[in-house]
Amino acid sequence: EVKLVESGGGSVTAGGSLRLSCTASGFTFDGTDVGWYRQAPHNACELVARVNSDGTTKYADSVKGRFTISQDNAKTTASLQMNSLKTEDTARYFCAADISVDVIGRICSAFQIFGHWGQGTQVTVSS
Repeated sequence: EVKLVESGGGSVTAGGSLRLSCTASGFTFDGTDVGWYRQAPHNACELVARVNSDGTTKYADSVKGRFTISQDNAKTTASLQMNSLKTEDTARYFCAADISVDVIGRICSAFQIFGHWGQGTQVTVSS
């Protein structure tokens, strides 16, 4: 069974930090992309950060300089270090791998037939 499980979400005050982790079972991230996406109410699904199969990374403009995505050497865990959190970072964060389409214009659930998605973990940032 292919499974992704996120952890590390919670509530934090603006300016604080959280570290999210995504653990894969049944496959590894080796040779494919893995990223973090977030869903805020009434917003489209947003690519937050992604590691491409060639090792390059992509970040949303809104999180550049604050968030860092990384993988362990075994390519079974992907982490998202989130610093200087803002209230607008409040969302449910999903780990997803092997996404073959552009995640844009729709809620995250519309894309979960593509690739592998975790169940999400809630991040709430208060002022």
